[in-house]
Amino acid sequence: MRNPNALEVYQQMALRFVLNLDDVDIDPVAYLALAMSGEAGEVCGKVKRIYRDHESKFTPETGHDIAHELGDVLWYIAVLADKLGYSLDEIAAMNIEKLENRAAKGTLHGEGDNR
Repeated sequence: MRNPNALEVYQQMALRFVLNLDDVDIDPVAYLALAMSGEAGEVCGKVKRIYRDHESKFTPETGHDIAHELGDVLWYIAVLADKLGYSLDEIAAMNIEKLENRAAKGTLHGEGDNR
């Protein structure tokens, strides 16, 4: 990893752009989760259009467009994690620990959170 604090730095920078979530009519956690899902849908939409409109050929340009949408997803992940009381570093560490445990048990493939 180029910068071991990159996630922490990104999260702090991303939080500078959070609007007042007290102004939304639903729980801020629900709002952020729904918004994150919408952005993930935009990623999927761009991928779909590559298959539909561009003969399934990814180009540097389409990859760049998808990367921009991934940035929006990452922003919502950073803000949602903070709202839940977690840093992105903690989320990343928890995920790696989970994957290492699954790999050790031979359960990387399959279904369910507790495998």
